[in-house]
Amino acid sequence: MTNKDLNLFEELFNASPEIKYPKQGDVISGTIVKIEKKNILVNVNNQFTGLVVSKEVGNTVDLSELKPGQWIEVMVLGDSVERGLLILSLKRANQIKNLTNLTKYHDSSEIITVRPTEANKWGLLVDIDGLKWFIPVSQLTPLHYPRVEWADPDKILAHLDSLVGQPFKVRVINVDEYGKKIIFSEKAAIEENREKALSTLKEWDIIEWVISGILSYGLFVTFDGLEGLVHVSEIDWGHVTNPAKFAKVGMKVKVKVIGLDSDKISLSIKRLKENPWETLAKKYKLNDTITAPISRISKFGAFMDLEGGIQGLIHLSEISHWVVKDIRDHIRVGEEVQAKIINFEPEKKRIGLSLKALQEAPKEEVKDEVEVESEKKPKTKSAKKEEKVVEEAKAE
Repeated sequence: MTNKDLNLFEELFNASPEIKYPKQGDVISGTIVKIEKKNILVNVNNQFTGLVVSKEVGNTVDLSELKPGQWIEVMVLGDSVERGLLILSLKRANQIKNLTNLTKYHDSSEIITVRPTEANKWGLLVDIDGLKWFIPVSQLTPLHYPRVEWADPDKILAHLDSLVGQPFKVRVINVDEYGKKIIFSEKAAIEENREKALSTLKEWDIIEWVISGILSYGLFVTFDGLEGLVHVSEIDWGHVTNPAKFAKVGMKVKVKVIGLDSDKISLSIKRLKENPWETLAKKYKLNDTITAPISRISKFGAFMDLEGGIQGLIHLSEISHWVVKDIRDHIRVGEEVQAKIINFEPEKKRIGLSLKALQEAPKEEVKDEVEVESEKKPKTKSAKKEEKVVEEAKAE
């Protein structure tokens, strides 16, 4: 090699960029060379070649959107002397970036969208590039809160499992520098809308809300972050034993606001319908005959299914002139019968019906029964004295 060549080599060496060997934990940039079998080959500053294996790609990266020549940030995990490669992680570089962003979101109260990846009995977990963060049950909006009878833990978990994978708009309400205590709140994300909706809501408003929960004592419905209760007595004018027969979770329903006490909102569905008692009072009066099917039978009587869901009672004593041991010997569920109205108080929602009032009472049998009953009654002192006088007179 001539002196001229040596001088040229020295000039090129001095002009070339300094080679800095990346250390473990460094976050560096590089360009994608190739993607194969979910592994990414990376060119680092035209000085080193690095490899991101599939498990270090992370769950927030869509490989279909990555192309050769594209810049990415990766963390150095080590090197492979045998292969002459840097071992890199796209996932861990993103974790640092996400933690930085979450701190900004916490400070600015910005609303972001996350998707829960799993659930436990305390809430929903959000896995972002291997870091698991949390939406507690207490921070869910009424639409997603598990309204479960008796707080059954199995049913609560089943409800939360059904929410996995759905998008949630949340705010970051707690963050630490290590990313171990990141807490999201769905309630906090709708607080402004909720306060605005509550400020404009008035008693007797009619609005369309969504069913958010069904329990034995009523229906929970939600709108703009507000939640109200349609008590079982306000679902229908008729007798309601199972609210689930009237609605399903997620179903839209029109309700009337009948009570506002701070956050306690009372609602009604039945008051959007005509009062069937008023309708019945226009058609019938005391002593009229009414025809309707038998809807159910209890030990103290039978119920007739009247208009508008009203249940009219035929008391056990009004079934027959004879002693009734089993009501089903006289009438059956589904059978259409005629009954006489013997008590009618629409304003008190009462109606009493009678079958035997439409039947002619058998005279002899009734007389015998009266005599038997009178014999069963304990005799008074005056009656006993009178009976003694009669007996003495007979003896004479």
